[in-house]
Amino acid sequence: MDPLLTLASLTITAAALVTLGYAGLCWISPFTRCQRCAGTGHTTTRVLRRPRACRRCDRGHRLRTGRRVFNFFHRLRTEATR
Repeated sequence: MDPLLTLASLTITAAALVTLGYAGLCWISPFTRCQRCAGTGHTTTRVLRRPRACRRCDRGHRLRTGRRVFNFFHRLRTEATR
């Protein structure tokens, strides 16, 4: 067997496994912690000031990027078939 063919097949298999793993993660757990507020839902801008609601997430969790893409295409398909 050709070494380049073997390398290409291993690379494609690894990429497919990573993609399917991330898709499964987005399906099972669509939300992740917000990185700005570390999942608390509020941020502090200065020392000794009261915490404000996080503008990015508003509650500590946000949708994963993969789930956001899935929702976009699902909504596009639903609207197209109406």
